[in-house]
Amino acid sequence: MSLAVLKSRALSGMEAPEVTVEVHLANGLPSFTIVGLPETEVKESKDRVRAALQNARFEFPAKRITVNLAPADLPKESGRFDLPIALGILAASGQIPGDTLDQYEFAGELSLSGELRPIRGALAMTFAICKSAEAASAVPPAFILPRANADEAALVAEATIYPADSLLQVCAHFAGVDPDTKLSRHTVKALPSRPAYPDFAEVKGQLQAKRALEVAAAGNHSVLMVGPPGTGKSMLAARFPGILPTMTDQEALESAAVQSLTSGFSVSKWKSRPFRSPHHTASGVALVGGGGTPRPGEISLAHRGVLFLDELPEFSRHVLEVLREPLESGHITISRAARQADFPARFQLIAAMNPCPCGYLGHVNGKCRCTPDAVARYQDKISGPLLDRIDMQIQVGALPHQDLLKQADGEASAVINARVEQAFERQISRQGKANNQLSTIEIDSHCQPDAAAEQLLRNAMTKLNWSARAYHRVLKVARTIADLAAAPHIGQSHVAEAIQYRRALREH
Repeated sequence: MSLAVLKSRALSGMEAPEVTVEVHLANGLPSFTIVGLPETEVKESKDRVRAALQNARFEFPAKRITVNLAPADLPKESGRFDLPIALGILAASGQIPGDTLDQYEFAGELSLSGELRPIRGALAMTFAICKSAEAASAVPPAFILPRANADEAALVAEATIYPADSLLQVCAHFAGVDPDTKLSRHTVKALPSRPAYPDFAEVKGQLQAKRALEVAAAGNHSVLMVGPPGTGKSMLAARFPGILPTMTDQEALESAAVQSLTSGFSVSKWKSRPFRSPHHTASGVALVGGGGTPRPGEISLAHRGVLFLDELPEFSRHVLEVLREPLESGHITISRAARQADFPARFQLIAAMNPCPCGYLGHVNGKCRCTPDAVARYQDKISGPLLDRIDMQIQVGALPHQDLLKQADGEASAVINARVEQAFERQISRQGKANNQLSTIEIDSHCQPDAAAEQLLRNAMTKLNWSARAYHRVLKVARTIADLAAAPHIGQSHVAEAIQYRRALREH
Protein backbone atom coordinates (compact mmCIF):
# COMPACT_ATOMS: atom_id res chain seq x y z
CA MET A 1 0.00 0.00 0.00
CA SER A 2 1.57 3.29 -1.12
CA LEU A 3 -1.13 5.57 0.39
CA ALA A 4 -1.99 6.15 4.05
CA VAL A 5 -4.70 8.43 5.43
CA LEU A 6 -4.78 9.66 9.04
CA LYS A 7 -6.74 12.26 10.99
CA SER A 8 -5.45 15.18 13.02
CA ARG A 9 -6.58 18.68 14.05
CA ALA A 10 -5.54 22.25 13.29
CA LEU A 11 -6.23 25.29 15.47
CA SER A 12 -8.29 28.29 14.38
CA GLY A 13 -9.04 30.48 17.36
CA MET A 14 -10.95 28.33 19.85
CA GLU A 15 -11.94 25.92 17.10
CA ALA A 16 -9.97 22.82 16.06
CA PRO A 17 -11.08 21.84 12.55
CA GLU A 18 -10.31 18.33 11.33
CA VAL A 19 -7.27 17.85 9.09
CA THR A 20 -6.81 14.79 6.89
CA VAL A 21 -3.14 13.80 6.58
CA GLU A 22 -2.60 11.92 3.29
CA VAL A 23 0.81 10.35 2.67
CA HIS A 24 1.65 8.95 -0.77
CA LEU A 25 4.80 7.14 -1.84
CA ALA A 26 5.66 7.06 -5.55
CA ASN A 27 8.57 5.96 -7.68
CA GLY A 28 11.03 8.58 -8.85
CA LEU A 29 13.86 10.64 -7.48
CA PRO A 30 13.75 10.72 -3.64
CA SER A 31 11.99 13.82 -2.38
CA PHE A 32 9.79 14.92 0.51
CA THR A 33 7.04 17.48 -0.19
CA ILE A 34 4.34 18.83 2.14
CA VAL A 35 1.36 20.61 0.56
CA GLY A 36 -1.86 22.03 1.99
CA LEU A 37 -0.93 25.57 3.07
CA PRO A 38 1.73 24.60 5.63
CA GLU A 39 3.49 27.35 7.56
CA THR A 40 7.21 27.34 8.31
CA GLU A 41 7.11 25.08 11.37
CA VAL A 42 5.08 22.50 9.41
CA LYS A 43 7.49 22.60 6.47
CA GLU A 44 10.36 22.02 8.89
CA SER A 45 8.71 18.79 10.06
CA LYS A 46 10.35 17.05 7.06
CA ASP A 47 13.72 17.13 8.81
CA ARG A 48 12.32 16.22 12.22
CA VAL A 49 10.36 13.26 10.84
CA ARG A 50 13.32 11.97 8.79
CA ALA A 51 15.67 12.05 11.78
CA ALA A 52 13.05 10.57 14.16
CA LEU A 53 12.37 7.61 11.85
CA GLN A 54 16.05 6.88 11.31
CA ASN A 55 16.93 7.15 15.02
CA ALA A 56 14.01 4.85 15.86
CA ARG A 57 15.63 2.26 13.49
CA PHE A 58 12.94 2.50 10.83
CA GLU A 59 13.74 2.67 7.14
CA PHE A 60 13.16 6.05 5.57
CA PRO A 61 11.76 5.30 2.08
CA ALA A 62 13.98 6.39 -0.80
CA LYS A 63 10.93 7.40 -2.81
CA ARG A 64 8.97 10.45 -3.84
CA ILE A 65 7.00 11.28 -0.67
CA THR A 66 4.03 13.64 -0.92
CA VAL A 67 2.12 14.70 2.20
CA ASN A 68 -1.18 16.50 1.71
CA LEU A 69 -2.82 18.31 4.63
CA ALA A 70 -6.48 18.77 3.70
CA PRO A 71 -8.44 20.99 3.45
CA ALA A 72 -5.95 22.89 1.34
CA ASP A 73 -7.30 26.37 2.16
CA LEU A 74 -6.90 26.00 5.95
CA PRO A 75 -3.54 27.29 7.26
CA LYS A 76 -1.56 24.64 9.16
CA GLU A 77 0.89 25.68 11.87
CA SER A 78 3.03 24.23 14.71
CA GLY A 79 4.66 20.83 14.98
CA ARG A 80 1.48 18.93 15.90
CA PHE A 81 1.48 17.16 12.51
CA ASP A 82 4.87 15.47 13.01
CA LEU A 83 3.37 12.31 14.53
CA PRO A 84 0.65 11.68 11.91
CA ILE A 85 3.11 12.40 9.08
CA ALA A 86 5.64 9.91 10.49
CA LEU A 87 2.97 7.25 11.02
CA GLY A 88 1.64 7.86 7.52
CA ILE A 89 5.08 7.24 6.01
CA LEU A 90 5.47 4.02 8.01
CA ALA A 91 1.98 2.79 7.08
CA ALA A 92 2.37 3.69 3.39
CA SER A 93 5.72 1.87 3.25
CA GLY A 94 4.28 -1.20 5.01
CA GLN A 95 6.44 -0.93 8.13
CA ILE A 96 3.39 -0.80 10.43
CA PRO A 97 -0.14 -2.07 9.75
CA GLY A 98 -2.55 0.67 8.72
CA ASP A 99 -5.89 -1.12 8.96
CA THR A 100 -6.88 0.47 12.31
CA LEU A 101 -5.47 3.98 11.84
CA ASP A 102 -8.94 5.35 10.99
CA GLN A 103 -10.08 4.62 14.56
CA TYR A 104 -7.71 7.26 15.97
CA GLU A 105 -6.71 10.90 15.69
CA PHE A 106 -3.10 11.93 16.19
CA ALA A 107 -1.13 14.99 17.28
CA GLY A 108 2.39 15.42 18.56
CA GLU A 109 5.72 17.07 17.86
CA LEU A 110 8.69 14.78 17.34
CA SER A 111 12.21 15.31 18.62
CA LEU A 112 15.11 14.09 16.51
CA SER A 113 15.36 11.02 18.74
CA GLY A 114 11.70 10.12 18.20
CA GLU A 115 10.41 11.31 21.58
CA LEU A 116 7.07 13.11 21.66
CA ARG A 117 7.05 16.71 22.81
CA PRO A 118 3.95 18.55 24.11
CA ILE A 119 1.77 20.63 21.84
CA ARG A 120 -0.51 23.55 22.56
CA GLY A 121 -4.27 23.42 22.23
CA ALA A 122 -4.66 19.76 23.25
CA LEU A 123 -7.80 20.48 25.26
CA ALA A 124 -9.40 22.46 22.43
CA MET A 125 -8.61 19.61 20.02
CA THR A 126 -10.16 17.05 22.36
CA PHE A 127 -13.30 19.16 22.66
CA ALA A 128 -13.53 19.31 18.86
CA ILE A 129 -13.14 15.53 18.48
CA CYS A 130 -16.03 14.84 20.86
CA LYS A 131 -18.17 17.62 19.42
CA SER A 132 -17.74 16.30 15.86
CA ALA A 133 -18.62 12.78 16.95
CA GLU A 134 -21.68 14.03 18.83
CA ALA A 135 -22.90 15.92 15.76
CA ALA A 136 -22.51 12.75 13.67
CA SER A 137 -24.08 10.55 16.41
CA ALA A 138 -20.94 8.44 16.41
CA VAL A 139 -18.43 7.19 18.94
CA PRO A 140 -15.52 9.66 19.28
CA PRO A 141 -12.26 8.28 17.87
CA ALA A 142 -9.43 7.70 20.33
CA PHE A 143 -6.83 10.45 20.54
CA ILE A 144 -3.10 9.62 20.62
CA LEU A 145 -0.93 12.51 21.80
CA PRO A 146 2.16 13.27 23.95
CA ARG A 147 1.99 12.20 27.58
CA ALA A 148 2.64 15.77 28.74
CA ASN A 149 -0.74 16.78 27.27
CA ALA A 150 -2.69 13.77 28.57
CA ASP A 151 -3.97 15.29 31.81
CA GLU A 152 -5.50 18.35 30.20
CA ALA A 153 -7.00 16.35 27.31
CA ALA A 154 -8.54 13.85 29.76
CA LEU A 155 -10.52 16.65 31.41
CA VAL A 156 -13.08 16.01 28.66
CA ALA A 157 -14.79 13.05 30.30
CA GLU A 158 -16.18 11.44 27.14
CA ALA A 159 -12.81 11.45 25.34
CA THR A 160 -10.61 8.36 24.95
CA ILE A 161 -7.01 9.48 25.48
CA TYR A 162 -3.96 7.33 24.73
CA PRO A 163 -0.74 9.09 25.76
CA ALA A 164 2.66 8.06 24.43
CA ASP A 165 6.25 9.00 25.21
CA SER A 166 7.78 8.23 21.83
CA LEU A 167 7.14 7.30 18.23
CA LEU A 168 8.27 3.74 19.01
CA GLN A 169 5.51 3.34 21.62
CA VAL A 170 2.87 4.43 19.11
CA CYS A 171 4.20 2.05 16.46
CA ALA A 172 4.29 -0.82 18.96
CA HIS A 173 0.64 -0.12 19.76
CA PHE A 174 -0.32 -0.81 16.14
CA ALA A 175 2.24 -3.47 15.29
CA GLY A 176 2.39 -5.53 18.46
CA VAL A 177 0.26 -8.54 19.32
CA ASP A 178 1.44 -8.52 22.94
CA PRO A 179 -1.10 -6.62 25.12
CA ASP A 180 1.81 -5.19 27.12
CA THR A 181 2.89 -3.14 24.10
CA LYS A 182 -0.54 -1.53 23.72
CA LEU A 183 -1.06 2.03 24.88
CA SER A 184 -3.33 2.28 27.91
CA ARG A 185 -6.22 4.72 28.22
CA HIS A 186 -5.42 7.72 30.39
CA THR A 187 -7.70 9.04 33.11
CA VAL A 188 -7.03 12.27 34.96
CA LYS A 189 -5.80 11.92 38.51
CA ALA A 190 -7.66 13.34 41.50
CA LEU A 191 -8.31 17.02 40.90
CA PRO A 192 -7.57 19.67 43.54
CA SER A 193 -10.61 20.24 45.76
CA ARG A 194 -10.06 23.91 46.54
CA PRO A 195 -7.42 26.21 45.03
CA ALA A 196 -5.08 28.00 47.43
CA TYR A 197 -5.26 31.80 47.27
CA PRO A 198 -3.65 34.54 49.37
CA ASP A 199 -5.90 35.40 52.34
CA PHE A 200 -7.76 38.66 52.98
CA ALA A 201 -6.97 38.25 56.69
CA GLU A 202 -3.42 39.39 55.90
CA VAL A 203 -4.64 42.87 54.88
CA LYS A 204 -4.66 45.38 57.72
CA GLY A 205 -7.57 47.80 57.91
CA GLN A 206 -9.18 48.95 54.64
CA LEU A 207 -12.62 47.78 55.73
CA GLN A 208 -14.39 49.95 53.13
CA ALA A 209 -12.27 48.60 50.31
CA LYS A 210 -12.83 45.02 51.47
CA ARG A 211 -16.57 45.64 51.58
CA ALA A 212 -16.51 47.03 48.04
CA LEU A 213 -14.55 44.04 46.76
CA GLU A 214 -17.03 41.71 48.46
CA VAL A 215 -19.86 43.42 46.56
CA ALA A 216 -17.85 43.20 43.34
CA ALA A 217 -17.18 39.49 43.82
CA ALA A 218 -20.83 38.73 44.56
CA GLY A 219 -22.14 40.43 41.40
CA ASN A 220 -19.18 40.09 39.01
CA HIS A 221 -18.69 43.87 38.93
CA SER A 222 -15.59 45.66 37.65
CA VAL A 223 -13.68 47.85 40.13
CA LEU A 224 -11.29 50.80 39.98
CA MET A 225 -9.29 51.43 43.17
CA VAL A 226 -7.88 54.94 43.58
CA GLY A 227 -5.38 55.72 46.32
CA PRO A 228 -1.82 56.74 47.22
CA PRO A 229 1.04 54.25 46.79
CA GLY A 230 1.49 51.71 49.55
CA THR A 231 -2.13 51.61 50.68
CA GLY A 232 -2.66 47.97 49.70
CA LYS A 233 -4.36 48.19 46.30
CA SER A 234 -2.22 45.48 44.70
CA MET A 235 -2.44 43.37 47.85
CA LEU A 236 -6.23 43.54 47.81
CA ALA A 237 -6.36 42.69 44.11
CA ALA A 238 -4.11 39.63 44.54
CA ARG A 239 -6.49 38.28 47.19
CA PHE A 240 -9.65 39.02 45.25
CA PRO A 241 -9.82 35.64 43.38
CA GLY A 242 -10.04 33.91 46.76
CA ILE A 243 -13.48 35.36 47.52
CA LEU A 244 -15.02 34.75 44.08
CA PRO A 245 -17.70 32.05 43.74
CA THR A 246 -16.38 28.55 43.10
CA MET A 247 -15.97 27.78 39.41
CA THR A 248 -18.42 25.32 37.88
CA ASP A 249 -17.06 22.41 35.83
CA GLN A 250 -18.13 24.15 32.62
CA GLU A 251 -16.42 27.43 33.58
CA ALA A 252 -13.26 25.55 34.56
CA LEU A 253 -13.21 23.74 31.21
CA GLU A 254 -13.72 27.01 29.31
CA SER A 255 -10.85 28.65 31.17
CA ALA A 256 -8.57 25.63 30.76
CA ALA A 257 -9.31 25.44 27.01
CA VAL A 258 -8.19 29.05 26.48
CA GLN A 259 -5.02 28.53 28.51
CA SER A 260 -4.20 25.37 26.57
CA LEU A 261 -3.93 27.49 23.41
CA THR A 262 -0.78 29.17 24.74
CA SER A 263 1.62 27.23 26.94
CA GLY A 264 -0.74 24.46 27.98
CA PHE A 265 -2.87 23.91 31.07
CA SER A 266 -1.71 22.36 34.32
CA VAL A 267 -4.28 20.20 36.09
CA SER A 268 -2.96 21.52 39.41
CA LYS A 269 -4.71 24.79 38.50
CA TRP A 270 -8.09 23.12 38.00
CA LYS A 271 -10.94 25.43 39.12
CA SER A 272 -8.38 28.08 40.07
CA ARG A 273 -9.55 31.50 38.91
CA PRO A 274 -7.02 32.97 36.44
CA PHE A 275 -5.28 36.11 37.67
CA ARG A 276 -3.58 38.06 34.89
CA SER A 277 -1.59 41.21 35.64
CA PRO A 278 0.04 42.57 32.45
CA HIS A 279 2.65 45.34 32.72
CA HIS A 280 1.58 48.81 31.65
CA THR A 281 3.91 48.61 28.63
CA ALA A 282 1.68 45.88 27.12
CA SER A 283 0.41 46.58 23.60
CA GLY A 284 -3.17 46.40 22.42
CA VAL A 285 -2.48 43.09 20.66
CA ALA A 286 -1.01 41.65 23.87
CA LEU A 287 -4.14 42.69 25.74
CA VAL A 288 -6.89 41.52 23.37
CA GLY A 289 -4.99 39.00 21.24
CA GLY A 290 -3.94 38.93 17.61
CA GLY A 291 -0.99 38.12 15.40
CA GLY A 292 -0.76 36.61 11.93
CA THR A 293 -2.17 33.42 13.40
CA PRO A 294 -4.56 34.87 16.02
CA ARG A 295 -3.68 33.94 19.58
CA PRO A 296 -5.63 34.83 22.74
CA GLY A 297 -4.58 37.94 24.65
CA GLU A 298 -4.63 38.78 28.35
CA ILE A 299 -8.39 39.40 28.44
CA SER A 300 -9.05 35.89 27.10
CA LEU A 301 -6.44 34.26 29.31
CA ALA A 302 -8.30 35.91 32.22
CA HIS A 303 -11.59 34.32 31.06
CA ARG A 304 -13.70 33.43 34.14
CA GLY A 305 -11.04 35.08 36.28
CA VAL A 306 -9.48 38.45 37.07
CA LEU A 307 -7.65 40.94 34.87
CA PHE A 308 -5.68 43.29 37.13
CA LEU A 309 -4.38 46.50 35.56
CA ASP A 310 -2.08 48.26 38.01
CA GLU A 311 -1.03 51.88 37.40
CA LEU A 312 -3.95 52.26 35.00
CA PRO A 313 -3.10 55.77 33.65
CA GLU A 314 0.37 54.54 32.66
CA PHE A 315 -1.16 52.27 30.02
CA SER A 316 -1.33 53.80 26.57
CA ARG A 317 -4.76 55.36 26.03
CA HIS A 318 -5.46 53.49 22.79
CA VAL A 319 -4.55 50.23 24.58
CA LEU A 320 -7.14 50.89 27.29
CA GLU A 321 -9.80 51.75 24.73
CA VAL A 322 -9.71 48.21 23.31
CA LEU A 323 -11.24 47.03 26.59
CA ARG A 324 -14.52 48.84 26.01
CA GLU A 325 -16.26 46.28 23.79
CA PRO A 326 -15.07 43.11 25.61
CA LEU A 327 -16.21 44.55 28.95
CA GLU A 328 -19.73 44.71 27.52
CA SER A 329 -19.87 41.62 25.29
CA GLY A 330 -17.68 39.07 27.10
CA HIS A 331 -15.87 38.00 23.93
CA ILE A 332 -13.42 39.36 21.36
CA THR A 333 -13.40 38.79 17.60
CA ILE A 334 -10.01 39.20 15.90
CA SER A 335 -10.29 39.77 12.16
CA ARG A 336 -7.44 39.46 9.70
CA ALA A 337 -7.45 39.54 5.91
CA ALA A 338 -7.20 35.76 5.60
CA ARG A 339 -8.89 34.54 8.78
CA GLN A 340 -11.05 35.40 11.75
CA ALA A 341 -10.90 34.10 15.32
CA ASP A 342 -13.33 34.48 18.20
CA PHE A 343 -12.13 34.13 21.80
CA PRO A 344 -14.13 34.27 25.04
CA ALA A 345 -13.32 37.19 27.35
CA ARG A 346 -15.70 37.05 30.32
CA PHE A 347 -13.16 38.54 32.73
CA GLN A 348 -13.56 40.66 35.86
CA LEU A 349 -11.60 43.91 35.64
CA ILE A 350 -9.82 45.12 38.75
CA ALA A 351 -7.81 48.30 38.13
CA ALA A 352 -5.69 50.48 40.41
CA MET A 353 -4.26 53.96 40.06
CA ASN A 354 -2.83 56.87 42.02
CA PRO A 355 -5.00 59.98 42.37
CA CYS A 356 -2.37 62.31 40.87
CA PRO A 357 1.07 62.22 39.18
CA CYS A 358 2.99 62.22 42.47
CA GLY A 359 0.46 59.84 44.01
CA TYR A 360 -0.17 61.68 47.30
CA LEU A 361 -3.27 63.75 46.61
CA GLY A 362 -5.45 63.61 49.73
CA HIS A 363 -2.75 61.84 51.78
CA VAL A 364 -2.73 62.62 55.50
CA ASN A 365 0.87 63.92 55.30
CA GLY A 366 -0.23 66.62 52.84
CA LYS A 367 2.94 66.42 50.77
CA CYS A 368 1.21 66.52 47.36
CA ARG A 369 2.24 69.57 45.32
CA CYS A 370 0.45 68.72 42.07
CA THR A 371 -1.51 71.58 40.49
CA PRO A 372 -5.24 71.10 39.71
CA ASP A 373 -4.40 71.12 36.01
CA ALA A 374 -1.80 68.36 36.47
CA VAL A 375 -4.28 66.28 38.46
CA ALA A 376 -6.96 66.76 35.79
CA ARG A 377 -4.58 65.80 32.97
CA TYR A 378 -3.49 62.71 34.85
CA GLN A 379 -7.02 61.54 35.59
CA ASP A 380 -8.17 62.36 32.06
CA LYS A 381 -5.88 59.63 30.76
CA ILE A 382 -8.81 57.36 31.63
CA SER A 383 -11.47 58.20 29.05
CA GLY A 384 -15.06 58.85 30.01
CA PRO A 385 -16.45 55.94 27.94
CA LEU A 386 -14.10 53.46 29.65
CA LEU A 387 -14.75 54.89 33.10
CA ASP A 388 -18.47 54.68 32.39
CA ARG A 389 -18.13 50.92 31.93
CA ILE A 390 -16.40 50.35 35.29
CA ASP A 391 -19.14 49.58 37.80
CA MET A 392 -17.40 50.60 41.00
CA GLN A 393 -14.81 53.30 41.69
CA ILE A 394 -13.56 53.32 45.25
CA GLN A 395 -11.05 55.24 47.36
CA VAL A 396 -8.34 53.29 49.15
CA GLY A 397 -6.94 55.72 51.70
CA ALA A 398 -3.65 55.63 53.56
CA LEU A 399 -3.75 53.85 56.92
CA PRO A 400 -2.86 55.70 60.12
CA HIS A 401 0.47 54.64 61.64
CA GLN A 402 -1.19 53.06 64.67
CA ASP A 403 -3.18 50.73 62.40
CA LEU A 404 -0.05 49.67 60.55
CA LEU A 405 1.61 48.63 63.81
CA LYS A 406 -1.29 46.37 64.75
CA GLN A 407 -1.51 42.77 63.71
CA ALA A 408 -3.82 41.97 60.83
CA ASP A 409 -7.14 40.87 62.29
CA GLY A 410 -9.53 41.13 59.34
CA GLU A 411 -11.96 38.51 58.13
CA ALA A 412 -10.50 35.50 56.37
CA SER A 413 -11.22 35.00 52.68
CA ALA A 414 -13.22 31.86 53.48
CA VAL A 415 -15.67 33.86 55.63
CA ILE A 416 -16.16 36.50 52.94
CA ASN A 417 -16.44 33.82 50.25
CA ALA A 418 -19.28 32.13 52.16
CA ARG A 419 -21.35 35.34 52.01
CA VAL A 420 -20.46 35.84 48.35
CA GLU A 421 -21.52 32.28 47.51
CA GLN A 422 -24.91 32.79 49.17
CA ALA A 423 -25.54 36.05 47.33
CA PHE A 424 -24.46 34.50 44.03
CA GLU A 425 -26.78 31.54 44.54
CA ARG A 426 -29.67 33.99 44.98
CA GLN A 427 -28.83 35.55 41.62
CA ILE A 428 -28.59 32.19 39.87
CA SER A 429 -31.91 31.00 41.28
CA ARG A 430 -33.60 34.29 40.36
CA GLN A 431 -32.22 35.03 36.90
CA GLY A 432 -29.66 32.33 36.02
CA LYS A 433 -26.69 34.71 35.76
CA ALA A 434 -24.63 37.26 37.70
CA ASN A 435 -26.14 40.71 38.22
CA ASN A 436 -23.47 42.35 36.07
CA GLN A 437 -24.65 40.37 33.03
CA LEU A 438 -28.29 41.51 33.21
CA SER A 439 -29.70 43.08 30.05
CA THR A 440 -31.83 46.24 30.08
CA ILE A 441 -35.07 44.25 30.01
CA GLU A 442 -33.84 42.01 32.84
CA ILE A 443 -32.87 45.07 34.89
CA ASP A 444 -36.45 46.28 34.65
CA SER A 445 -37.64 42.89 35.91
CA HIS A 446 -35.16 42.14 38.69
CA CYS A 447 -33.75 45.50 39.82
CA GLN A 448 -36.83 47.50 40.76
CA PRO A 449 -36.09 49.87 43.71
CA ASP A 450 -38.74 50.94 46.19
CA ALA A 451 -40.14 54.50 46.09
CA ALA A 452 -37.56 56.07 48.43
CA ALA A 453 -34.67 54.33 46.69
CA GLU A 454 -35.94 55.37 43.26
CA GLN A 455 -36.19 59.01 44.32
CA LEU A 456 -32.64 58.93 45.71
CA LEU A 457 -31.40 57.40 42.46
CA ARG A 458 -33.18 60.04 40.35
CA ASN A 459 -31.63 62.86 42.41
CA ALA A 460 -28.15 61.34 42.06
CA MET A 461 -28.57 60.86 38.31
CA THR A 462 -29.60 64.52 37.88
CA LYS A 463 -26.92 65.97 40.14
CA LEU A 464 -24.04 63.80 38.91
CA ASN A 465 -25.12 63.89 35.24
CA TRP A 466 -24.98 60.15 34.79
CA SER A 467 -25.41 58.39 31.48
CA ALA A 468 -28.07 55.71 31.01
CA ARG A 469 -25.29 53.10 31.25
CA ALA A 470 -24.10 54.50 34.59
CA TYR A 471 -27.69 54.51 35.88
CA HIS A 472 -28.16 50.86 34.99
CA ARG A 473 -24.81 49.86 36.47
CA VAL A 474 -25.63 51.54 39.78
CA LEU A 475 -28.92 49.65 39.81
CA LYS A 476 -27.11 46.35 39.26
CA VAL A 477 -24.63 47.10 42.05
CA ALA A 478 -27.55 47.99 44.34
CA ARG A 479 -29.18 44.66 43.44
CA THR A 480 -25.99 42.86 44.49
CA ILE A 481 -25.87 44.75 47.80
CA ALA A 482 -29.48 43.73 48.42
CA ASP A 483 -28.57 40.12 47.62
CA LEU A 484 -25.75 40.21 50.18
CA ALA A 485 -28.30 41.45 52.72
CA ALA A 486 -30.80 38.75 51.63
CA ALA A 487 -33.30 41.52 50.84
CA PRO A 488 -35.95 40.71 48.23
CA HIS A 489 -36.19 44.33 47.04
CA ILE A 490 -33.73 47.19 46.54
CA GLY A 491 -34.02 49.67 49.38
CA GLN A 492 -32.75 53.19 49.97
CA SER A 493 -29.69 52.02 51.92
CA HIS A 494 -28.69 49.69 49.08
CA VAL A 495 -28.91 52.48 46.50
CA ALA A 496 -27.05 54.92 48.77
CA GLU A 497 -24.14 52.48 49.12
CA ALA A 498 -24.09 51.81 45.36
CA ILE A 499 -23.97 55.55 44.63
CA GLN A 500 -20.89 55.92 46.84
CA TYR A 501 -19.11 53.35 44.70
CA ARG A 502 -19.35 55.63 41.63
CA ARG A 503 -17.69 58.80 42.91
CA ALA A 504 -14.04 58.00 43.62
CA LEU A 505 -12.37 59.50 40.57
CA ARG A 506 -14.59 62.15 39.06
CA GLU A 507 -18.26 62.74 38.62
CA HIS A 508 -19.49 62.02 35.14
